[in-house]
Amino acid sequence: MNHRFGSELRRRRTEREIGLTEFSRIISCSKGHLSKVETGTAPATRRFAALCDQALEAQGELLALIDDDATGKKRRSSMKTLFGLPPFPSHFSGRSEELRQIADFLTGRTEGSVCVLSGMPGSGKTGLALRGAWDAADAFPDGCFFLDAGQESADVARDLLHSLLRLLGVPETQLPSRPDALANLWRSRLAGKRLLIIVDDVRSAAHVAPLLSAEPGCKIIVTSRTRLRALDDEVRLPVDVLDDAAADALFRAVGGEQAALAEDRTVRAVVDHCGRLPLTVRIAAARLRSGPTLTVDELEARLSYEAHRLELLDDGDRSVTAALTLSCDGLTVEQRRLLALLALYPGPGTDLHTVAALANVVLPRASLLLDGLADAHLVAYESSQRIAVHGLVRQFARSRLLPHLAVEEQRAAVRRLLENGLRFAVAADKLLTPQRYRPPVLLDDFAAMAAPFDDRASGLVWLESEWRSLVALCHTAAESDLHSLCWQLAFALRDFFFLTKRWGPWIETHVRAVECAQAAGSRAWLAISLSNLGVAHSDRGDLTMAADYFKQSLVLYQGLQDDHGVVNAISNLAWTELYFGNHEQAMDGMRTALKYYRRLGNARNAAITLRGIALLEAEMELCPAAVEHAREARTEFSALGLDLDVVMSVNCAAWAYFRAGDHHAARACYEEALTLAEGCNSRYEKARALTGLGNIHQAAGRRETAEELWRQADGLYGVLEPIMLGEARVRLAS
Repeated sequence: MNHRFGSELRRRRTEREIGLTEFSRIISCSKGHLSKVETGTAPATRRFAALCDQALEAQGELLALIDDDATGKKRRSSMKTLFGLPPFPSHFSGRSEELRQIADFLTGRTEGSVCVLSGMPGSGKTGLALRGAWDAADAFPDGCFFLDAGQESADVARDLLHSLLRLLGVPETQLPSRPDALANLWRSRLAGKRLLIIVDDVRSAAHVAPLLSAEPGCKIIVTSRTRLRALDDEVRLPVDVLDDAAADALFRAVGGEQAALAEDRTVRAVVDHCGRLPLTVRIAAARLRSGPTLTVDELEARLSYEAHRLELLDDGDRSVTAALTLSCDGLTVEQRRLLALLALYPGPGTDLHTVAALANVVLPRASLLLDGLADAHLVAYESSQRIAVHGLVRQFARSRLLPHLAVEEQRAAVRRLLENGLRFAVAADKLLTPQRYRPPVLLDDFAAMAAPFDDRASGLVWLESEWRSLVALCHTAAESDLHSLCWQLAFALRDFFFLTKRWGPWIETHVRAVECAQAAGSRAWLAISLSNLGVAHSDRGDLTMAADYFKQSLVLYQGLQDDHGVVNAISNLAWTELYFGNHEQAMDGMRTALKYYRRLGNARNAAITLRGIALLEAEMELCPAAVEHAREARTEFSALGLDLDVVMSVNCAAWAYFRAGDHHAARACYEEALTLAEGCNSRYEKARALTGLGNIHQAAGRRETAEELWRQADGLYGVLEPIMLGEARVRLAS
């Protein structure tokens, strides 16, 4: 029998012009073992035969050649009609941990009679169940069955029991009409048997509950789009999207030679567009294989258009849209509305407060609605207070559900979303920099609401998780003609972007803020936004553009007779002159600003200006004065509780000591700055201190130590801008 199977396998493989190496890769076995099977010197298991049969499209003919040893022939022939597992999908990829858990369940290492595989549509639940079942099929000599519970039926449980009992040989005439009697008959027929049953696409726990029994040799694997919470003692196995490596491997295997040879970055982009779902990856790969004129790059370009993506991921027989539609059919009207509204949120995930604002419901109601969507695997909880929505689900909701909501309802939801984002961004900004000057209009018309954070550290965590979405909301506000919300949101994010040195989104949001202020004719907010845009360009070393924005804001502030704005513009221009190396002009501007801030009682801006004067004095080699002013600035910042500014002042003093040649004092200050920077989460100031310490070791001839410190600085932040930092200039010169 081994010789018959081996020779037939080789004949079919050769006819298909598939080499030994390629075929071994297709069925995931070693080339050596495959060769031995073909020559009849190694036995072939049923699982191996099923893989070969599937890969060569042999319609079960190869599988039929497999038999056990002489003692097993009788058993195999008697159960031939009871082995009903279809082949699992070709080119199965990944899922090693899930397969291990299924194996533990089927072998009894994990207790339970039913294992529920649940996940979002297209996640490969059925394929995973079949692969796990095939691996353990020989342990169930009395039968392996596959039943589809997703077919339309008035009584799914009754139909399943009827089908199973008929498979076990019970005549139709002996099947009782009462549901409980039917379940009793089923359980009585299981005594002493070892059966494996897969029930696919189960919609309700009630559909499979009558199948459950206490017979230890009978195992049931259930796949479902919902969690089936009513099954109390089941083994639960969530099926998520594929990891990057498995998704890439699946696309390359299914997509043919083009996919196999494609660049890694292009393949990764394709599978990311597919959301790393096995269903969509297979559909995309099949388009490539069946369309010889289509390249991988062209496929990626087509999939990159989000509006057309769902149509591309539909090949007539398989469709992610159809699968998601089935999942939505089981939702309530309120749950469908919430899923539609979630498509308005620009980020992949958000918190419970934002969901409540978006849907205009209280927090407990929002939580209950999300629980329903999570049970259907249409959203996923990242934590008890945060959810994520898969990209394809968001696109489905945007194209298929959102159009059913009135335009007025959508606009109202967008405004609630923006106001909620602004309210929390302002609250986080106040915790980040409590002494910052804020125009009072920022809080107009906003009712009080508890924020999802209550101190600086948690506010910073919130901003880290939400800033991308808040940037997108800036654009949403501009595109919705909600101009005030756009420029206020940009203003609220400014200090976070300064702390984290994210100049790109800082500039991006303020460009939109400037556009909105111009469109609304608000000269005050145009001046504020131009000034902040200049600070962003100055902070990243683009001084010419920064100076232009500062001059524009100065003219506007003068026209508005806003003395505070005028002095801010003068101060900003003075900092620009400092970096340009125009020391006298810089000193005149900073002294003017310092006098005004002290007269007005603006302690924070006065201390910032004092630190600027210290940096300027260090450049002019007035080092004792620079050290003194840096220390004075530190004292004022400490009194105000501004930890980041304290670190900046300590680094400033260290630089002044270094310029004076007092490397011992400089080292002490840089080491203190390292500790302080760690406490306020400033990678930039930490990198600056490490660079300064490296410079000290370099000056002492300890090159290796210096280079190690510089490497640490680069790892934290990247290359520091020499125009902005003296420490970076010294390192560059060395």
